[in-house]
Amino acid sequence: MSELNDQLISDFKAIVGDANAVTDQSEIAPHLVELRGLYQGQSPLLLKPNSTEQVSQIVKLANDNQINVIPQGGNTGLVGGQVPDGEVIISLSRMNKIREIDLLGNVMVVDAGVVLANAQKAAEEHGLLFPLSLGSEGTCQIGGNLSSNAGGTAVLAYGNTRELCMGLEVVLPTGEIWHGLRRLKKDNTGYDLRDLFIGAEGTLGIITGAVLKLYPQPKGREVMFVGLDSTEDALSLFNIAREICGPSLTGFELMPRLGVEFTTKHIDNCRDPLEAPYPWYTLIEISSGQSEEAARQMIEQLFERAFEEGFAKDAALAESETQRDAFWHMRESMSEAQRPEGGSIKHDISVPIAKVPEFMEEASKAVLNYMPGARICAFGHMGDGNIHYNISQPVGADKEEFLSHWRPMNELVHGIVLQMTGSISAEHGIGQLKRDELAEIRDPIEIQLMQRIKASFDPNQIMNPNKVLKR
Repeated sequence: MSELNDQLISDFKAIVGDANAVTDQSEIAPHLVELRGLYQGQSPLLLKPNSTEQVSQIVKLANDNQINVIPQGGNTGLVGGQVPDGEVIISLSRMNKIREIDLLGNVMVVDAGVVLANAQKAAEEHGLLFPLSLGSEGTCQIGGNLSSNAGGTAVLAYGNTRELCMGLEVVLPTGEIWHGLRRLKKDNTGYDLRDLFIGAEGTLGIITGAVLKLYPQPKGREVMFVGLDSTEDALSLFNIAREICGPSLTGFELMPRLGVEFTTKHIDNCRDPLEAPYPWYTLIEISSGQSEEAARQMIEQLFERAFEEGFAKDAALAESETQRDAFWHMRESMSEAQRPEGGSIKHDISVPIAKVPEFMEEASKAVLNYMPGARICAFGHMGDGNIHYNISQPVGADKEEFLSHWRPMNELVHGIVLQMTGSISAEHGIGQLKRDELAEIRDPIEIQLMQRIKASFDPNQIMNPNKVLKR
Protein backbone atom coordinates (compact mmCIF):
# COMPACT_ATOMS: atom_id res chain seq x y z
CA MET A 1 0.00 0.00 0.00
CA SER A 2 1.30 3.41 -0.93
CA GLU A 3 1.36 6.15 1.68
CA LEU A 4 -1.73 8.29 2.03
CA ASN A 5 -0.22 11.77 2.10
CA ASP A 6 -1.83 15.14 2.68
CA GLN A 7 -2.18 15.82 -1.04
CA LEU A 8 -4.09 12.57 -1.62
CA ILE A 9 -6.35 13.26 1.35
CA SER A 10 -7.05 16.67 -0.15
CA ASP A 11 -7.84 15.04 -3.51
CA PHE A 12 -10.25 12.59 -1.88
CA LYS A 13 -11.93 15.45 -0.03
CA ALA A 14 -12.41 17.27 -3.30
CA ILE A 15 -14.53 14.33 -4.53
CA VAL A 16 -16.92 13.95 -1.57
CA GLY A 17 -16.60 17.30 0.20
CA ASP A 18 -14.81 18.09 3.46
CA ALA A 19 -17.74 17.00 5.65
CA ASN A 20 -17.76 13.54 4.08
CA ALA A 21 -14.02 12.85 4.29
CA VAL A 22 -13.28 11.96 7.90
CA THR A 23 -9.81 11.77 9.47
CA ASP A 24 -10.91 12.17 13.10
CA GLN A 25 -10.17 8.76 14.66
CA SER A 26 -12.97 9.09 17.21
CA GLU A 27 -15.49 9.34 14.35
CA ILE A 28 -13.83 6.53 12.40
CA ALA A 29 -13.70 4.26 15.47
CA PRO A 30 -17.18 2.63 15.08
CA HIS A 31 -16.14 1.47 11.61
CA LEU A 32 -13.03 -0.32 12.89
CA VAL A 33 -14.54 -3.12 14.97
CA GLU A 34 -17.04 -5.80 14.04
CA LEU A 35 -20.05 -6.98 16.00
CA ARG A 36 -18.33 -9.81 17.88
CA GLY A 37 -15.23 -7.79 18.70
CA LEU A 38 -12.93 -10.40 17.15
CA TYR A 39 -11.26 -7.91 14.82
CA GLN A 40 -10.08 -4.39 15.62
CA GLY A 41 -8.91 -2.54 12.52
CA GLN A 42 -7.35 0.76 11.57
CA SER A 43 -7.93 3.32 8.85
CA PRO A 44 -6.55 6.78 8.15
CA LEU A 45 -9.59 7.99 6.22
CA LEU A 46 -13.35 7.40 6.00
CA LEU A 47 -15.10 8.54 2.82
CA LYS A 48 -18.87 8.89 2.44
CA PRO A 49 -19.79 9.25 -1.24
CA ASN A 50 -23.39 9.95 -2.25
CA SER A 51 -23.36 8.59 -5.82
CA THR A 52 -21.92 5.91 -8.04
CA GLU A 53 -19.95 8.59 -9.86
CA GLN A 54 -18.26 9.67 -6.63
CA VAL A 55 -17.41 6.06 -5.79
CA SER A 56 -15.93 5.71 -9.27
CA GLN A 57 -13.77 8.81 -8.83
CA ILE A 58 -12.59 7.63 -5.39
CA VAL A 59 -11.61 4.18 -6.65
CA LYS A 60 -9.87 5.53 -9.77
CA LEU A 61 -7.81 7.91 -7.63
CA ALA A 62 -6.98 5.08 -5.23
CA ASN A 63 -6.02 2.70 -8.03
CA ASP A 64 -3.85 5.27 -9.82
CA ASN A 65 -1.96 5.82 -6.56
CA GLN A 66 -2.12 2.20 -5.31
CA ILE A 67 -4.09 3.11 -2.21
CA ASN A 68 -6.00 0.18 -0.73
CA VAL A 69 -9.72 0.65 -0.15
CA ILE A 70 -12.45 -1.30 1.65
CA PRO A 71 -16.18 -0.88 1.03
CA GLN A 72 -18.39 -0.95 4.11
CA GLY A 73 -22.15 -1.17 4.51
CA GLY A 74 -23.87 -1.54 7.86
CA ASN A 75 -20.82 -3.18 9.47
CA THR A 76 -22.84 -6.21 10.57
CA GLY A 77 -20.63 -8.90 9.02
CA LEU A 78 -19.52 -11.77 11.24
CA VAL A 79 -16.25 -12.89 9.63
CA GLY A 80 -14.23 -9.67 9.60
CA GLY A 81 -14.66 -9.04 5.89
CA GLN A 82 -15.62 -5.39 6.46
CA VAL A 83 -12.91 -4.55 9.01
CA PRO A 84 -10.07 -2.42 7.58
CA ASP A 85 -6.38 -3.12 8.06
CA GLY A 86 -5.06 0.27 7.06
CA GLU A 87 -7.31 0.70 4.04
CA VAL A 88 -9.36 3.79 3.23
CA ILE A 89 -12.98 3.02 4.17
CA ILE A 90 -15.65 3.76 1.58
CA SER A 91 -18.97 3.88 3.43
CA LEU A 92 -22.07 3.46 1.28
CA SER A 93 -24.44 4.76 3.99
CA ARG A 94 -25.31 8.00 2.15
CA MET A 95 -26.27 6.06 -0.98
CA ASN A 96 -29.65 5.05 0.44
CA LYS A 97 -32.25 5.81 -2.21
CA ILE A 98 -34.98 3.53 -3.52
CA ARG A 99 -34.50 4.40 -7.17
CA GLU A 100 -37.59 2.71 -8.62
CA ILE A 101 -40.31 0.18 -7.85
CA ASP A 102 -41.59 -1.54 -10.99
CA LEU A 103 -45.03 -2.94 -10.14
CA LEU A 104 -45.46 -4.71 -13.46
CA GLY A 105 -42.03 -6.28 -13.41
CA ASN A 106 -42.14 -7.00 -9.67
CA VAL A 107 -38.68 -5.53 -9.13
CA MET A 108 -37.13 -2.76 -7.06
CA VAL A 109 -34.01 -0.81 -8.02
CA VAL A 110 -32.04 0.41 -5.00
CA ASP A 111 -28.80 2.04 -3.96
CA ALA A 112 -26.40 -0.31 -2.19
CA GLY A 113 -26.63 1.68 1.04
CA VAL A 114 -30.36 1.08 1.51
CA VAL A 115 -30.97 -0.57 4.89
CA LEU A 116 -32.64 -3.96 4.46
CA ALA A 117 -35.60 -3.08 6.70
CA ASN A 118 -36.24 0.03 4.57
CA ALA A 119 -36.25 -2.07 1.40
CA GLN A 120 -38.76 -4.43 3.03
CA LYS A 121 -40.93 -1.48 4.07
CA ALA A 122 -40.84 0.12 0.61
CA ALA A 123 -41.98 -3.14 -0.97
CA GLU A 124 -44.73 -3.56 1.63
CA GLU A 125 -46.06 -0.05 0.97
CA HIS A 126 -46.74 -1.21 -2.59
CA GLY A 127 -48.39 -4.44 -1.49
CA LEU A 128 -45.30 -6.50 -2.28
CA LEU A 129 -42.73 -8.54 -0.40
CA PHE A 130 -38.95 -8.43 -0.41
CA PRO A 131 -38.38 -11.70 1.45
CA LEU A 132 -34.79 -11.40 2.67
CA SER A 133 -35.01 -11.44 6.47
CA LEU A 134 -32.09 -11.29 8.92
CA GLY A 135 -31.62 -10.56 12.59
CA SER A 136 -29.62 -7.46 11.61
CA GLU A 137 -32.16 -6.17 9.07
CA GLY A 138 -32.57 -2.86 10.90
CA THR A 139 -28.87 -2.05 10.31
CA CYS A 140 -27.43 -4.15 7.47
CA GLN A 141 -27.43 -2.73 3.96
CA ILE A 142 -28.31 -4.24 0.59
CA GLY A 143 -24.76 -3.91 -0.74
CA GLY A 144 -23.41 -5.88 2.20
CA ASN A 145 -26.17 -8.46 1.87
CA LEU A 146 -25.19 -9.00 -1.75
CA SER A 147 -21.45 -8.94 -1.08
CA SER A 148 -21.82 -11.72 1.49
CA ASN A 149 -24.68 -13.53 -0.30
CA ALA A 150 -26.67 -13.32 2.93
CA GLY A 151 -29.10 -16.07 3.82
CA GLY A 152 -31.54 -15.60 6.67
CA THR A 153 -34.79 -17.23 7.67
CA ALA A 154 -36.60 -17.24 4.31
CA VAL A 155 -34.02 -19.12 2.21
CA LEU A 156 -36.17 -22.26 2.29
CA ALA A 157 -38.82 -20.61 0.12
CA TYR A 158 -37.05 -17.75 -1.65
CA GLY A 159 -33.34 -18.58 -1.76
CA ASN A 160 -30.22 -16.66 -0.71
CA THR A 161 -29.65 -13.03 -1.69
CA ARG A 162 -28.13 -14.27 -4.95
CA GLU A 163 -31.53 -15.66 -5.97
CA LEU A 164 -33.21 -12.36 -5.08
CA CYS A 165 -31.04 -10.18 -7.34
CA MET A 166 -31.52 -9.73 -11.08
CA GLY A 167 -28.92 -7.09 -11.88
CA LEU A 168 -26.10 -5.02 -10.42
CA GLU A 169 -24.29 -1.74 -10.83
CA VAL A 170 -20.64 -2.11 -9.81
CA VAL A 171 -17.62 0.16 -9.60
CA LEU A 172 -14.60 -1.88 -10.65
CA PRO A 173 -11.16 -1.60 -9.00
CA THR A 174 -10.03 0.55 -11.93
CA GLY A 175 -12.81 3.05 -11.31
CA GLU A 176 -14.78 1.90 -14.34
CA ILE A 177 -18.52 1.35 -13.87
CA TRP A 178 -20.32 -1.80 -14.96
CA HIS A 179 -23.92 -0.84 -15.71
CA GLY A 180 -25.56 -4.22 -15.19
CA LEU A 181 -28.92 -3.17 -13.76
CA ARG A 182 -30.85 -5.60 -15.92
CA ARG A 183 -34.25 -6.95 -14.97
CA LEU A 184 -34.52 -9.92 -17.32
CA LYS A 185 -35.51 -13.39 -16.19
CA LYS A 186 -33.81 -14.84 -19.25
CA ASP A 187 -30.48 -13.50 -20.48
CA ASN A 188 -27.88 -15.89 -21.91
CA THR A 189 -25.51 -13.28 -23.34
CA GLY A 190 -22.12 -14.48 -22.16
CA TYR A 191 -20.62 -14.99 -18.71
CA ASP A 192 -22.81 -14.18 -15.72
CA LEU A 193 -20.78 -11.31 -14.26
CA ARG A 194 -23.45 -10.61 -11.66
CA ASP A 195 -22.75 -13.84 -9.83
CA LEU A 196 -19.04 -13.08 -9.60
CA PHE A 197 -19.69 -9.97 -7.51
CA ILE A 198 -22.38 -11.50 -5.30
CA GLY A 199 -20.58 -13.22 -2.44
CA ALA A 200 -17.18 -11.73 -3.35
CA GLU A 201 -17.14 -9.60 -0.17
CA GLY A 202 -16.01 -6.45 -1.96
CA THR A 203 -12.79 -8.01 -3.29
CA LEU A 204 -13.69 -7.63 -6.98
CA GLY A 205 -15.54 -4.32 -6.98
CA ILE A 206 -18.01 -2.15 -5.08
CA ILE A 207 -21.70 -2.83 -5.59
CA THR A 208 -23.47 0.53 -5.79
CA GLY A 209 -26.92 -0.48 -7.04
CA ALA A 210 -29.09 -3.55 -7.48
CA VAL A 211 -32.29 -4.81 -9.06
CA LEU A 212 -34.14 -6.89 -6.47
CA LYS A 213 -36.97 -9.36 -7.01
CA LEU A 214 -40.30 -8.69 -5.33
CA TYR A 215 -43.10 -11.13 -4.56
CA PRO A 216 -46.80 -10.86 -3.70
CA GLN A 217 -47.50 -10.37 -0.02
CA PRO A 218 -48.88 -13.57 1.52
CA LYS A 219 -52.62 -13.43 2.10
CA GLY A 220 -52.30 -15.67 5.12
CA ARG A 221 -49.46 -16.53 7.51
CA GLU A 222 -49.38 -19.02 10.35
CA VAL A 223 -46.62 -19.89 12.80
CA MET A 224 -46.29 -22.93 15.05
CA PHE A 225 -43.78 -23.57 17.85
CA VAL A 226 -43.22 -27.30 18.40
CA GLY A 227 -41.49 -29.25 21.19
CA LEU A 228 -39.62 -32.42 20.14
CA ASP A 229 -37.50 -35.19 21.62
CA SER A 230 -34.76 -35.28 18.97
CA THR A 231 -33.33 -33.81 15.79
CA GLU A 232 -34.40 -37.03 14.03
CA ASP A 233 -38.01 -36.13 14.91
CA ALA A 234 -37.37 -32.62 13.61
CA LEU A 235 -36.24 -34.06 10.28
CA SER A 236 -39.32 -36.29 10.08
CA LEU A 237 -41.52 -33.30 10.87
CA PHE A 238 -39.80 -31.30 8.13
CA ASN A 239 -40.56 -33.99 5.58
CA ILE A 240 -44.23 -34.01 6.62
CA ALA A 241 -44.34 -30.20 6.43
CA ARG A 242 -42.95 -30.25 2.88
CA GLU A 243 -45.49 -32.90 1.87
CA ILE A 244 -48.47 -30.99 3.26
CA CYS A 245 -47.42 -27.40 2.57
CA GLY A 246 -45.16 -27.58 -0.48
CA PRO A 247 -43.98 -24.08 -1.50
CA SER A 248 -46.14 -22.53 1.25
CA LEU A 249 -43.58 -23.74 3.81
CA THR A 250 -41.58 -20.52 4.25
CA GLY A 251 -39.77 -21.23 7.51
CA PHE A 252 -38.48 -24.25 9.40
CA GLU A 253 -36.09 -23.33 12.20
CA LEU A 254 -34.41 -25.67 14.69
CA MET A 255 -33.59 -24.63 18.29
CA PRO A 256 -32.18 -26.44 21.33
CA ARG A 257 -33.48 -26.26 24.88
CA LEU A 258 -30.35 -24.38 25.94
CA GLY A 259 -31.10 -21.65 23.39
CA VAL A 260 -34.63 -21.22 24.72
CA GLU A 261 -33.26 -21.01 28.26
CA PHE A 262 -30.74 -18.35 27.23
CA THR A 263 -33.34 -16.20 25.46
CA THR A 264 -35.95 -16.38 28.22
CA LYS A 265 -33.22 -15.51 30.74
CA HIS A 266 -31.53 -12.63 28.92
CA ILE A 267 -33.91 -11.19 26.30
CA ASP A 268 -36.76 -8.88 27.26
CA ASN A 269 -40.27 -10.05 26.43
CA CYS A 270 -39.18 -13.60 25.62
CA ARG A 271 -40.99 -16.48 27.29
CA ASP A 272 -41.22 -20.21 26.64
CA PRO A 273 -44.35 -20.81 24.52
CA LEU A 274 -44.77 -24.34 25.93
CA GLU A 275 -45.54 -25.41 29.48
CA ALA A 276 -42.94 -28.20 29.75
CA PRO A 277 -39.30 -28.21 28.54
CA TYR A 278 -38.24 -30.31 25.54
CA PRO A 279 -34.77 -31.15 24.20
CA TRP A 280 -35.48 -29.56 20.79
CA TYR A 281 -37.90 -27.17 19.17
CA THR A 282 -38.92 -26.21 15.66
CA LEU A 283 -40.45 -22.94 14.53
CA ILE A 284 -42.59 -23.50 11.45
CA GLU A 285 -44.07 -20.79 9.24
CA ILE A 286 -46.70 -21.28 6.55
CA SER A 287 -47.45 -18.51 4.02
CA SER A 288 -50.44 -18.86 1.71
CA GLY A 289 -50.97 -16.88 -1.43
CA GLN A 290 -54.67 -17.75 -1.31
CA SER A 291 -56.15 -16.74 2.03
CA GLU A 292 -55.84 -16.76 5.81
CA GLU A 293 -58.16 -19.75 5.86
CA ALA A 294 -55.90 -21.73 3.53
CA ALA A 295 -52.85 -21.03 5.72
CA ARG A 296 -54.76 -22.01 8.85
CA GLN A 297 -55.99 -25.20 7.25
CA MET A 298 -52.45 -26.22 6.30
CA ILE A 299 -50.97 -25.51 9.73
CA GLU A 300 -53.78 -27.39 11.47
CA GLN A 301 -53.33 -30.37 9.16
CA LEU A 302 -49.61 -30.35 9.93
CA PHE A 303 -50.38 -30.00 13.64
CA GLU A 304 -52.60 -33.11 13.56
CA ARG A 305 -50.15 -35.21 11.53
CA ALA A 306 -47.25 -34.26 13.80
CA PHE A 307 -49.11 -35.59 16.84
CA GLU A 308 -50.60 -38.62 15.11
CA GLU A 309 -47.18 -39.83 14.04
CA GLY A 310 -45.62 -39.03 17.39
CA PHE A 311 -43.00 -36.49 16.28
CA ALA A 312 -44.49 -33.52 18.14
CA LYS A 313 -44.73 -33.69 21.95
CA ASP A 314 -46.38 -30.31 22.36
CA ALA A 315 -47.05 -27.32 20.16
CA ALA A 316 -48.39 -23.77 20.23
CA LEU A 317 -50.12 -22.10 17.32
CA ALA A 318 -49.75 -18.34 17.14
CA GLU A 319 -53.20 -16.81 17.62
CA SER A 320 -52.27 -13.25 16.70
CA GLU A 321 -49.68 -11.25 14.82
CA THR A 322 -48.18 -10.24 18.17
CA GLN A 323 -47.76 -13.87 19.19
CA ARG A 324 -46.35 -14.78 15.79
CA ASP A 325 -43.76 -12.02 16.13
CA ALA A 326 -42.95 -13.21 19.66
CA PHE A 327 -42.21 -16.72 18.39
CA TRP A 328 -39.85 -15.32 15.77
CA HIS A 329 -38.29 -12.95 18.31
CA MET A 330 -37.33 -16.01 20.34
CA ARG A 331 -35.48 -17.52 17.40
CA GLU A 332 -33.89 -14.31 16.13
CA SER A 333 -32.55 -13.38 19.59
CA MET A 334 -30.80 -16.69 20.19
CA SER A 335 -27.35 -15.53 19.15
CA GLU A 336 -27.58 -12.29 21.14
CA ALA A 337 -28.74 -14.24 24.20
CA GLN A 338 -25.44 -16.11 24.32
CA ARG A 339 -23.37 -12.99 25.05
CA PRO A 340 -24.22 -12.68 28.76
CA GLU A 341 -23.16 -16.32 29.17
CA GLY A 342 -19.54 -15.46 28.32
CA GLY A 343 -17.39 -16.53 25.40
CA SER A 344 -18.98 -18.22 22.40
CA ILE A 345 -17.17 -20.04 19.60
CA LYS A 346 -19.23 -19.77 16.43
CA HIS A 347 -19.71 -21.96 13.38
CA ASP A 348 -21.85 -21.14 10.34
CA ILE A 349 -22.02 -24.51 8.60
CA SER A 350 -24.28 -26.38 6.23
CA VAL A 351 -24.71 -30.09 5.57
CA PRO A 352 -27.22 -31.99 3.44
CA ILE A 353 -30.57 -31.73 5.23
CA ALA A 354 -30.79 -35.48 5.72
CA LYS A 355 -27.48 -35.41 7.61
CA VAL A 356 -28.40 -32.70 10.14
CA PRO A 357 -29.22 -35.19 12.94
CA GLU A 358 -26.03 -37.17 12.29
CA PHE A 359 -23.97 -33.99 12.27
CA MET A 360 -25.50 -32.81 15.55
CA GLU A 361 -24.65 -36.11 17.24
CA GLU A 362 -21.10 -36.42 15.91
CA ALA A 363 -20.19 -32.78 16.52
CA SER A 364 -21.53 -32.85 20.07
CA LYS A 365 -19.50 -35.97 20.89
CA ALA A 366 -16.33 -34.41 19.50
CA VAL A 367 -16.80 -31.04 21.24
CA LEU A 368 -17.63 -32.49 24.65
CA ASN A 369 -14.77 -34.95 24.40
CA TYR A 370 -12.44 -32.04 23.67
CA MET A 371 -13.94 -29.74 26.32
CA PRO A 372 -16.18 -31.32 28.97
CA GLY A 373 -18.70 -28.81 30.26
CA ALA A 374 -18.91 -26.82 27.03
CA ARG A 375 -22.49 -25.72 26.39
CA ILE A 376 -23.66 -26.36 22.84
CA CYS A 377 -26.24 -23.93 21.50
CA ALA A 378 -26.80 -25.20 17.95
CA PHE A 379 -29.70 -23.60 16.09
CA GLY A 380 -30.57 -22.44 12.63
CA HIS A 381 -32.27 -22.97 9.33
CA MET A 382 -32.89 -26.71 9.30
CA GLY A 383 -35.00 -26.38 6.17
CA ASP A 384 -31.88 -25.57 4.15
CA GLY A 385 -29.30 -27.47 6.21
CA ASN A 386 -27.67 -24.35 7.69
CA ILE A 387 -26.82 -24.69 11.39
CA HIS A 388 -25.23 -22.03 13.58
CA TYR A 389 -23.25 -24.45 15.72
CA ASN A 390 -22.34 -22.16 18.60
CA ILE A 391 -20.50 -23.28 21.73
CA SER A 392 -20.75 -21.28 24.95
CA GLN A 393 -18.02 -21.50 27.54
CA PRO A 394 -18.40 -23.88 30.50
CA VAL A 395 -19.99 -22.28 33.55
CA GLY A 396 -17.31 -20.45 35.54
CA ALA A 397 -14.65 -20.73 32.80
CA ASP A 398 -12.30 -17.88 31.90
CA LYS A 399 -13.58 -16.21 28.74
CA GLU A 400 -10.21 -15.44 27.15
CA GLU A 401 -8.86 -18.90 27.86
CA PHE A 402 -11.98 -20.42 26.37
CA LEU A 403 -11.77 -18.29 23.21
CA SER A 404 -8.14 -19.37 22.74
CA HIS A 405 -9.61 -22.73 21.69
CA TRP A 406 -11.41 -21.16 18.70
CA ARG A 407 -9.17 -22.66 16.02
CA PRO A 408 -8.95 -26.25 17.38
CA MET A 409 -12.71 -26.21 18.03
CA ASN A 410 -13.28 -25.05 14.45
CA GLU A 411 -11.07 -27.83 13.16
CA LEU A 412 -13.09 -30.42 15.08
CA VAL A 413 -16.47 -29.18 13.90
CA HIS A 414 -15.43 -28.34 10.35
CA GLY A 415 -13.75 -31.72 9.96
CA ILE A 416 -17.09 -33.42 10.60
CA VAL A 417 -18.84 -30.99 8.24
CA LEU A 418 -16.41 -31.78 5.43
CA GLN A 419 -16.77 -35.53 5.98
CA MET A 420 -20.47 -35.01 5.32
CA THR A 421 -19.78 -33.01 2.12
CA GLY A 422 -20.93 -29.82 3.81
CA SER A 423 -19.66 -26.23 3.85
CA ILE A 424 -17.74 -24.33 6.55
CA SER A 425 -19.50 -21.10 5.55
CA ALA A 426 -23.20 -21.29 4.76
CA GLU A 427 -24.25 -17.64 4.83
CA HIS A 428 -21.72 -15.44 6.66
CA GLY A 429 -18.90 -15.52 4.10
CA ILE A 430 -15.14 -16.02 4.46
CA GLY A 431 -13.66 -12.61 5.32
CA GLN A 432 -10.60 -12.88 7.55
CA LEU A 433 -11.97 -15.52 9.89
CA LYS A 434 -12.00 -18.41 7.42
CA ARG A 435 -9.58 -17.19 4.76
CA ASP A 436 -6.66 -19.45 5.68
CA GLU A 437 -8.91 -22.42 6.29
CA LEU A 438 -10.52 -21.96 2.88
CA ALA A 439 -7.11 -22.30 1.25
CA GLU A 440 -6.51 -25.52 3.19
CA ILE A 441 -9.76 -27.29 2.39
CA ARG A 442 -10.45 -26.31 -1.21
CA ASP A 443 -8.92 -28.07 -4.19
CA PRO A 444 -5.80 -26.08 -5.23
CA ILE A 445 -7.24 -25.45 -8.69
CA GLU A 446 -10.28 -23.74 -7.12
CA ILE A 447 -8.04 -21.37 -5.17
CA GLN A 448 -5.94 -20.73 -8.27
CA LEU A 449 -9.04 -19.91 -10.31
CA MET A 450 -10.21 -17.47 -7.64
CA GLN A 451 -6.76 -15.86 -7.57
CA ARG A 452 -6.78 -15.50 -11.37
CA ILE A 453 -10.20 -13.85 -11.27
CA LYS A 454 -9.02 -11.49 -8.53
CA ALA A 455 -5.87 -10.59 -10.50
CA SER A 456 -7.89 -9.99 -13.65
CA PHE A 457 -10.37 -7.64 -12.00
CA ASP A 458 -7.96 -6.01 -9.55
CA PRO A 459 -4.38 -6.11 -10.92
CA ASN A 460 -3.09 -3.64 -8.32
CA GLN A 461 -4.74 -5.61 -5.48
CA ILE A 462 -6.28 -2.49 -3.92
CA MET A 463 -9.79 -3.80 -3.31
CA ASN A 464 -10.35 -5.17 0.21
CA PRO A 465 -7.02 -7.02 0.23
CA ASN A 466 -6.44 -10.15 2.33
CA LYS A 467 -10.13 -10.95 2.57
CA VAL A 468 -11.39 -14.27 1.17
CA LEU A 469 -7.98 -14.85 -0.45
CA LYS A 470 -4.54 -14.20 0.99
CA ARG A 471 -2.67 -11.48 -0.88
